[in-house]
Amino acid sequence: MASQPRRAADVVAAGAVVFRPGREVLLVHRQKYDDWSFPKGKLDPREHPTTAAVREVAEETGLHVRLGPPLATMRYPNNGRMKTVHYWQGRAVGDDDVSAYEPNDEIDRVAWVDRDEAAGLLTYTRDQALLEDAVRLRKPTTALVVLRHAHARSRKAWKGDDRQRPLLSGGRDEAFRLVPVLAAYDVGRVVSSGSTRCLETVAPYVETVGLDVERRKELAEECSDPERTARVVREVAVECDSTRRGTLLCSHRPVLPTVFAALGVPDPRLEPGEMLVVHLRKGRVVATEKHLVG
Repeated sequence: MASQPRRAADVVAAGAVVFRPGREVLLVHRQKYDDWSFPKGKLDPREHPTTAAVREVAEETGLHVRLGPPLATMRYPNNGRMKTVHYWQGRAVGDDDVSAYEPNDEIDRVAWVDRDEAAGLLTYTRDQALLEDAVRLRKPTTALVVLRHAHARSRKAWKGDDRQRPLLSGGRDEAFRLVPVLAAYDVGRVVSSGSTRCLETVAPYVETVGLDVERRKELAEECSDPERTARVVREVAVECDSTRRGTLLCSHRPVLPTVFAALGVPDPRLEPGEMLVVHLRKGRVVATEKHLVG
């Protein structure tokens, strides 16, 4: 039998629907296509979609944003191939003024538009539907990122104190690749087990951003009191939500079921180096999303 032609892989892109107080949403106009849409663009090689979303908004509008809850993923034909675009709700970090934006060959206009007017200005039906989805989640949330440490030396191969068991070289690479993903959620606080494999997992991020690690023995595998662990997790979640300060919590597989139970979310059974982002608002979990940075 003749072999079937291989279907071309989707073009993968990412972007954000960015809101600011006063019912306004950020739109861009592309001169080449004469269309109004949301800032977005293709992923670079090995780039994570969250990282691409933040980068593309910065490149196309000049604004730095943090990501909120994930929105609907769009898939549609584009120049003979299918295109998949991952979207998040976004908020500007710092100055949100775009009046000084300098037009270029790709984006010639950037504007904050009243969200009701934006529905009529957007060129594509799919973007109009995306706006409806985003409006439901427009109110600010804060990200609590629960991370399982990256790949570490096996217990059988390690002869010393298990608390000092280090990451493998592949695990260290995973730790570095976590940096821009955590930055996409504007993580400004890091709480971790004091075990070496956890501290090495968060080290690239805290060193890049300039943070201190808060070591909590209640997050360590050796802690034998689930009630104390749950109490610490709930305290961290309340502080994260009330201060609107993105927070990273790093722990171990045996401890994570207690962590997720304390947060009131199902255990997603994270792989090494995988995270669950829990979006909080006023004591409520608005959304969750799972990411593996490989």
